[in-house]
Amino acid sequence: MRLTFSALTAALLAGPALAAEGPFVSLHNTDFVVLLAFLLFIAVLFYFKVPSLMAGMLDKRAEGIKSELDEARALREEAQTLLASYERKQKDVQDQADRIVSAAKEEANAAAEQARLDLAKSLERRMAAAEEQIGSAEAAAVKEVRDQAVIIAVAAAREVIAKQMSAADSNKLIDDSIAQVDAKLH
Repeated sequence: MRLTFSALTAALLAGPALAAEGPFVSLHNTDFVVLLAFLLFIAVLFYFKVPSLMAGMLDKRAEGIKSELDEARALREEAQTLLASYERKQKDVQDQADRIVSAAKEEANAAAEQARLDLAKSLERRMAAAEEQIGSAEAAAVKEVRDQAVIIAVAAAREVIAKQMSAADSNKLIDDSIAQVDAKLH
């Protein structure tokens, strides 16, 4: 492959020079004039130190690229640090949110349990009040029945006594009652 490449290069370079008519070293030969101009151009470039200027510019450009790469690397590291910081903060905030949610659930459960206890106490108080009202109503009904029974008994006794009592017994009872009242008052 190396032989083929060098042969191809020689053929390309020698082709135009061999194709020119006349002697090669002549100002009428365009290939020779182009060769002289090219060599003069290269000489002028070396005289004005263009290769060293180009090398310096390339070195400056390389240094600029290197500094930009260093700056980009530093920025990348700073970004990674910030990202890690934000991820830590996000994790801390998520943990805090989880704790808040957990505490809220516990408080809600405690409040629900307290509400159940309060409801049970309220029901007990209402049941006791209802039982007390029932007992009071029952006592009132019993009293009313007793009062009614007494009234009926007194009425029945009055009728029985009225039927069995004579006028003499009635006068005797009135006299005894007056004597008792007189004895108690004096």
